[in-house]
Amino acid sequence: MYKDLQAIRGKFYIHRLIEEGEHEHQDFKFKISDARKIARSISAFANNDGGRLLVGVKDNGAIAGIRSEEDLHVIEAAAEVYCRPRVTVEMQAFLCDNAQVVLRASIPRAERRPVECLEEDGSWKAYYRVADENIAAHPLMVRAWRMTECADYAGGIAYGASEGELLGALERRGLASVEDLMIDARLSRASAEDMIVRLAAAGIIGFEYRHPRFMLTVNS
Repeated sequence: MYKDLQAIRGKFYIHRLIEEGEHEHQDFKFKISDARKIARSISAFANNDGGRLLVGVKDNGAIAGIRSEEDLHVIEAAAEVYCRPRVTVEMQAFLCDNAQVVLRASIPRAERRPVECLEEDGSWKAYYRVADENIAAHPLMVRAWRMTECADYAGGIAYGASEGELLGALERRGLASVEDLMIDARLSRASAEDMIVRLAAAGIIGFEYRHPRFMLTVNS
């Protein structure tokens, strides 16, 4: 039935993974039917530190097993057609209880970010994995990722009085929105965003998700 999967014994291994629950690096999928939705998960894991999908596992952790090899082909389509750049997903099938097969799809951290996925309206959007959710990446995160991938990016940042004001404001607040920093550092939106992008690309500041949005923080 699963001629392309070559399932290996892994009952206890899969149960150990399931005991972890869904988290920043793991997601359960009862079945795979929508390549676009899977592409969002692939994008989110790739833009964070990687992760895995356990296919054939219900949200409550119960093993249902995959129904056909179509799940494998939908994941391949999601990674290769609905993601840019393409993502190489490593897949392995494990034989569990009652001859049920669970598919582990491992997504590596992207060497070049952002990894974007194709939305239904034809646009491309980058996602980021936060706890057990796939969250649309903040536009400034995406700009910072793109900056680090530019051929002429040399790293570091020209540090002046305005950057000092912005960082000082962020250190005082601990967590802040772009709007907070605009006011505190007396900057226009365009100037504040440009500085945030440069500081984030240099690794000086980062983004922390606090529902329902990303906030800015100084990296330790």
